[in-house]
Parts: sequence; C-alpha cells; structure tokens
Amino acid sequence: MMRIDQHVHTSRYSPDSLLDPEELLEQARAAGLDGVVITEHDILWAEEELEELRRRAPGLVVLAGVEVSAREGHFLVYGLKDLKDLEPGIPLADLLEVVGRRGAAIVAAHPFRWDQDFEAIAREYGVRLDALELVSNNMTLATRERTEQVWRRLGCGRTGSSDAHEREVVGCYFTEYEQPIRTLEDLVRGLKSRRFRPWHREGVNLTCGPVDCERHGDG
Repeated sequence: MMRIDQHVHTSRYSPDSLLDPEELLEQARAAGLDGVVITEHDILWAEEELEELRRRAPGLVVLAGVEVSAREGHFLVYGLKDLKDLEPGIPLADLLEVVGRRGAAIVAAHPFRWDQDFEAIAREYGVRLDALELVSNNMTLATRERTEQVWRRLGCGRTGSSDAHEREVVGCYFTEYEQPIRTLEDLVRGLKSRRFRPWHREGVNLTCGPVDCERHGDG
C-alpha cells in the first residue's frame, strides 16, 4: 500500500497557501506519507523544480498535478505536462475533452463546496470523472455525505486528500493505493484502476470525520 496526499498547495505558486515547499516535505514524512502531489491553482510545477524537492527528500514521491478553476468549480487533473488550452474559467466540457485527449485523470475537488450545484454536474458529466474527492480538510460532514450519495450513484472512484494550505493539515486525509505510485503515469493508471481508497491519519483534526470504507479499495 502507498499513502499519497494528492491535493496540496504551497506558498510558491498558490497565493492562499502558507505552506512552504520545504515544510511540505518535512510534514509529509512526519505524517507517514509515501508521497505528495502538489496541485497549485491553475499552475503546474516544472519538472526541474520537482527534482530539486526530490533531492531534498530521498524516498518521498513528489509529483505535480493542477487544480483547475473551471467554470463549474474546481477539478484536480493529473498527468499533464503543460497547461496548454487550460485557462481559468474553462467550461468543464472543454476541460474533460483536454483530459481525455491527453490521457490524463480528473477528480472533482471538494464537491458541493461554496454551494456548488454538484448534482447537476454529476448528472451531465459524472460518468467522465475518474473519482470524487470524498474527504479533505475543506469539506464538512454535510458536503461529505452529499458527495458519498453521488458517488454511490456514479460508481466512480473516491479519494482522500488534505487540500493543505498550512503545515499541520498535510496528510490529515490521503489516498491509499494498492499498487506502487512512483510517476505521474503510475498515478493516472492508479486512478483509472480504482484500486484505492480514501483514508485518514489518527490524532489530527478531521473536519469531515474519519473514514470507514473497506480496505480493498473501490475497484
């Protein structure tokens, strides 16, 4: 099993984050994570920058995705090498077309947050989503329960992530994969296989409660 926190923001590129990249590495290790995926708002880390972080944290998997600010809400995209054709405010239909064409994976971030009409989104686009973020620091018990109801209808994957913007939040929730995750390609394959599950760390504040789903994942 590999424990990956695949939704975190750093102060380098996300203006609303207080989390320094070095602090991210330190806290990820302290939280017992095997890896992190940095998902800044509408910005993708360069591979050279990621290599610098990897040298500072041997043994920790460090990857980058992006949290796209689509017209209908926020969506986590993994597997892109650049953000060509992905301007903030892109319609979800267009975002899904780019994701599909480039062989990437897409996860709905914190569904129902900010009164998002995620029911309508799920009706129109749900079958094209690889997973829903079931738990994160920016979800409540109410939004989690609504998300789980949608997930049961769609039958897609469900992930856990911290959505960390501060050090102490890193790894509060994470996704546990059955297969090794070392590269972006591994992550995309892992998400599409659905052999994963959301989970939580003991002894920390869990804004939407502990996770009690089956250990064998959603596949």
